[in-house]
Amino acid sequence: MIVGTCSIKIMIYESNSLKDKRHIIKSIMGRVQSRFNVSIAEIGLNDSWRTSIIGFACVTNDTSHANQSISKVLKFIDGDNRVEIIDYNIEIL
Repeated sequence: MIVGTCSIKIMIYESNSLKDKRHIIKSIMGRVQSRFNVSIAEIGLNDSWRTSIIGFACVTNDTSHANQSISKVLKFIDGDNRVEIIDYNIEIL
């Protein structure tokens, strides 16, 4: 069993309040979860209205498949013009 995890620190440009931030984050997380079948959650900076840390994970039987899945999710999130990926950390266990 191979577990691929990634944590992403993102900057949210269209957020002017925590309500705006939560709306954008929930939208992104919902689309990622339904499209890529990964587990995803906001894991840090919950009280900051301009930045957030999102974590997601996938379980597979192949290391290359885990890398591909994580790369696709990163590319998808990076394509959303409401946010910018500041930093990310990938771990394959």
